[in-house]
Amino acid sequence: MAKFLNSSGTTYHLEELIKNASDRLIIISPYLKLNERIKELLEDRNRLKIDIRIVYGKNDLHPEEINWLKNLTFIRTSFCKNLHAKCYLNENECIITSLNLYEFSQVNNNEMGVLIYRNEDAKLYADTYEEAQRIIRISDEVRMSLEKVTESDSTTEHQTDSSRKTVNTNSNATITPSAEAVTPNYSKLTTAKLAKERGFKTQELNDKLLAAGYLETQEGELVLTDAGRAAGGTSKRGKFGEFCLWDSGMVI
Repeated sequence: MAKFLNSSGTTYHLEELIKNASDRLIIISPYLKLNERIKELLEDRNRLKIDIRIVYGKNDLHPEEINWLKNLTFIRTSFCKNLHAKCYLNENECIITSLNLYEFSQVNNNEMGVLIYRNEDAKLYADTYEEAQRIIRISDEVRMSLEKVTESDSTTEHQTDSSRKTVNTNSNATITPSAEAVTPNYSKLTTAKLAKERGFKTQELNDKLLAAGYLETQEGELVLTDAGRAAGGTSKRGKFGEFCLWDSGMVI
């Protein structure tokens, strides 16, 4: 049964949700600004090679935080236009809440949230997960980078259809996604190539796909499930039988 959360309860369970993620973690929040505790928890999950996806609508990170995030191999960030949802998921539970990630919201605001357990509210969890996947699909994956700008450029902000630039006037630094980073990545990869891209062995990735319910075993063969298709997988027949292709940007 879903559980109501007040301000302190939301903050506590959000930390627990991140800390207990053992397979995947999705963070959807309009503001990409992280307090020290959240950063510490994300660093720990990154060390364990947990697949982490952060979707945001506005970037408030300082230059030193950009460098910090850039060095976390298993965290991918995406920009979603007009994002207002706040939702946090791991493989077992999710929180839908008014709570943003930045510290002021967690300390000073009156927040509410709902905690959903996958094993108790499977349909509600699945619906939330599918909507999170949809938001990820319509988002533009961004690789964080820093570059110096001149004094004359440091007070302006430019926006184009293919890139987004936010200037920090105090440090004369700009947060600029590379040109290819803001193009949605919808290319299809075999399981072996996807495993290589994520830093796994093929068998390790197959185990994760099985655990997530994206694959199932039938007569000794791995077969794509309906959940796998909803997550972006497709089944193809090749020279040596059936095989699966996956969206390169899928969350596992």
